Amino acid sequence: MMNKGLEVIEARWLFEVEPSQIEVVIHPQSIIHSLVQYVDGSVLAELGNPDMRTPIAHALAHPERIDAGVPPLDLFTVAHLDFERPEIQRFPCLALAYQALESGGNAPAVLNAANEVAVEAFLAGQLPFLGIADTIAAALDAVPRSEMATLDDVYAADRAGRQAARTCLEHYRS
Repeated sequence: MMNKGLEVIEARWLFEVEPSQIEVVIHPQSIIHSLVQYVDGSVLAELGNPDMRTPIAHALAHPERIDAGVPPLDLFTVAHLDFERPEIQRFPCLALAYQALESGGNAPAVLNAANEVAVEAFLAGQLPFLGIADTIAAALDAVPRSEMATLDDVYAADRAGRQAARTCLEHYRS
């Protein structure tokens, strides 16, 4: 669920909304890709087949739309849509993303960097799956908060997050 957590951080800044206005919804069919609720209570949904070619084609052709090679969505085949609230205790990476967003400053950059290091270690067989969240949490705790004013600040936060995560990984290697 770290990807969802990173999307929460992105949405906060892209749409200039408060974290409390962003809700993560688990949708197992992966047909609805985003929902926007308006002040009148209506909801606008973006639906499509779960295929990354669609957002990639959109990004490459923006503002135009091009054929992404994805079959049209057949709602009769989908038949129903399910939704669940994420249980924060089951998804600690999501909780860490909200924590980093609330902390502000360099915390989201540290979170992202530590996540990349932890996932790489997991994929290499050097870290158990549940160690990913532990590594990210340790990195967030280890790197002092600072404000982000320049691109150099972003690079520094990224380096600090990666180094803190690598230090934490020594615990799992020994």
